[in-house]
Amino acid sequence: MARRTGWWRTQAPAPGSATPARASHGRTFGVPLFTRINPSPDATTEAPSEEPSAEAEKTPVTETRPKGARGTAREAPTADSQPLPTDPADSDSADKPAQSPKPNWRTRRPIAARNLRWAVTALSVFLVLVSLQMPNTVGNFRFSEFLRLPAEAIVAAVVLLAMPRRPRVITAACIGAFLGALTVLNLLDMGFVEFLGRHFNIVLDWVLLDDAQSYISDAIGTTGSIAVTLAVILLTLLLPIGTALACVRLSNLLVRNNTVATKATLIAGTVWITCMSLGLTIGGVPIASDHTAGVVKVHVRRASDTFRDEAAFAKFAKNDPFAKTPGDQLVPDLRGKDVIFTFIESYGRSAIEDPIMSPGVDKTLADSQQALTDAGFAAKSGWLTSATFGGNSWLGHSTFLSGLWINNQQRYNTLVNSDRLTLPEVFRRTGDWRTVGVMPGVQKGWPESKFYGLEKNYSSKDLGYQGPKFSWSTMPDQYTLEAYQRLEHGKKSDKPLMSEIILTSSHQPWAPLPTTVPQDQLGDGSVFDSIQKAGKDPKDVLYDGTAAKEEYGKSIQYSITSLIDWLTRYGTDDTVLVFLGDHQPMSRVSGSNASRDVPVSVVAKDPKILDKIADWNWTDGIRPADDAPVWKMSAFRDKFLTAYGSTPHP
Repeated sequence: MARRTGWWRTQAPAPGSATPARASHGRTFGVPLFTRINPSPDATTEAPSEEPSAEAEKTPVTETRPKGARGTAREAPTADSQPLPTDPADSDSADKPAQSPKPNWRTRRPIAARNLRWAVTALSVFLVLVSLQMPNTVGNFRFSEFLRLPAEAIVAAVVLLAMPRRPRVITAACIGAFLGALTVLNLLDMGFVEFLGRHFNIVLDWVLLDDAQSYISDAIGTTGSIAVTLAVILLTLLLPIGTALACVRLSNLLVRNNTVATKATLIAGTVWITCMSLGLTIGGVPIASDHTAGVVKVHVRRASDTFRDEAAFAKFAKNDPFAKTPGDQLVPDLRGKDVIFTFIESYGRSAIEDPIMSPGVDKTLADSQQALTDAGFAAKSGWLTSATFGGNSWLGHSTFLSGLWINNQQRYNTLVNSDRLTLPEVFRRTGDWRTVGVMPGVQKGWPESKFYGLEKNYSSKDLGYQGPKFSWSTMPDQYTLEAYQRLEHGKKSDKPLMSEIILTSSHQPWAPLPTTVPQDQLGDGSVFDSIQKAGKDPKDVLYDGTAAKEEYGKSIQYSITSLIDWLTRYGTDDTVLVFLGDHQPMSRVSGSNASRDVPVSVVAKDPKILDKIADWNWTDGIRPADDAPVWKMSAFRDKFLTAYGSTPHP
């Protein structure tokens, strides 16, 4: 605006003039204070009236600003004058009639809008509190867990109240997104504990999600698998977004009610400290909680331990007492024997000791033992503690065969890229055995067969099976063993066999299950079509604890029966069978506090074979006693090699 240098005056219009004279310096804003009239030489000057005339009071007062006239003023037009022409674009908005704001649904329905705001706020509070208190095991998923007072919420409120708007919004969004991601990890933890008996490892276990998707597809079908996969993806994406928006909304609410929020935060902090000091609980759960911080610390420590373990394990794996033992000094006491290592899927201690499953399994073991005795076989049995639980069978297999504790995928990867001596490689290195694998669960390429020392590996597509799948299991164990007999064991050879066989019919979800068919009807497996169609639906079994136990027990009975039937039919004086479980079944079947023990048995006709392991103090027969020795599964390789005459050469 131009600087004022004196009183501003305007010229009155000449008598009879249609246009008012312009002021020498512009225009006024509002009503002019003084009016100067241009007199004739004879005219006299009148002092301006201090009281406005009635006509002047009726004169509308307007303001116009022509371009380039900032800070100048012009008299409002009088009743007998016409306004100066102006550019419409230069007219002030005050010249236009006031317009009321366009009504929206909030103004039309204020009660509904208020209720919606309250509902969204309540949902935000609920989402944030659930994310802060979400347990990571199914057993801890109870109402009292969500009644705790989280320290993290109190600290976050203090921080957000002290921040300017823009940093506050960004910080709140980041906190919310982190809470959502942590909730996803807690859900993964629940699944891993339920099915695998261990927590999710954020460094190693992402690769297992592909196996989980394949398992779901086999268990509930392709359509169900796609639906579950989409639901998981949407949850993973939307949950962090939802918690981020919830935290932003709550931070705005805190700032709008700053005084109340500050007092409430102070009170909450005082209550938290008091409850922590006094150890107050609700339903056995501490009221003062730092659950989220604890979960974060556990994941960080687990990741840190994983990175440290990688280097330490790689160094330890090189320390092999039989690494340089010449072939002629390896297992000399087994020369000429057909040695068969057989894993029975999920055959765990619970099958023998659980009151629901043990009656049927114990009867099968007793009947099988009698069949072995009648055929001239004897056995000794003990317990091995598996490196895995509920799944990840390859970790149990590799632990047993390598003599190393392989309890995660990183160790497995390190192992198969090392020169560690495995049991199949021991027999191959002697030059006196043909080493083969029979693995119906392998449905893709399996390059690890070379590491294990298998000269020939039969995957599911190599066994000639034309029947139906039984959920995850590609074929019944009875057919697998008959195919092994047809392809390898029943053929004449100048070398005995060392075989690794994996039986899969006892793989979860234990529905539908195969049943034994007459041997002469086995054929290409098509005979199982009607059995598979008449079987139970996996969804009706897997999520019913009692039904799952019953069907799991039946699957173990079927696998043991199939194996012993094969042995009594085709076994010879030179057959040595070592069979064991690879891990316990999932916790819903074995129990949340179940051990990781699995049965292991050595069966042979030649008494010298069992005499070699007499000092192991194992139980006679294929049912180990409850108090039989328990070894770590990684200890078996060295004990077995030593018992049968191998000479260590570190």
